[in-house]
Amino acid sequence: MVNQILTHKEIEHKIKRIAYQIYEANVQETEIIIAGIEGGGLKFAKKISTVLEKITDSKITLCKVLMDKKNPLNSGVSTSLKQENYQDKSIVLVDDVLNSGTTLIYGVHHFLKTPLKQLKTAVLVNRNHKKYPIKADYKGISLSTSLHEHIRVEFKSKSDAVFLE
Repeated sequence: MVNQILTHKEIEHKIKRIAYQIYEANVQETEIIIAGIEGGGLKFAKKISTVLEKITDSKITLCKVLMDKKNPLNSGVSTSLKQENYQDKSIVLVDDVLNSGTTLIYGVHHFLKTPLKQLKTAVLVNRNHKKYPIKADYKGISLSTSLHEHIRVEFKSKSDAVFLE
């Protein structure tokens, strides 16, 4: 059974709200790094960046975070930006779904090897099934689901949606 949890319009509203929260937390910053985890996280990060560019004069820099989501420990984590490009900056690490926390914790670990002004996390869906001590600072929706249920996020032109399967 598939249930639609969020419609395109609801996702747009959540993206706007998250972008304003990020702006408010970084109002003094001249540059904000939005680091999207490849896949749905990067697509979500691009949408947040687009809204941020409209509401702030700060430079918004999009960073792609690459890792093997099934085995991040062995694959390692890399970014499209060099370390010196995000050193002493404010970073928001973005993913589409926070499930076990594995992807976010390894992404955070990568950035913590560098001195930063601040590091926050943003997700569209927080599932509350974490096996690591990580939380989403900005979240679109929190769902209490069973371990057997799956969240599917679709980012398609004018028909974004979130489904519970």
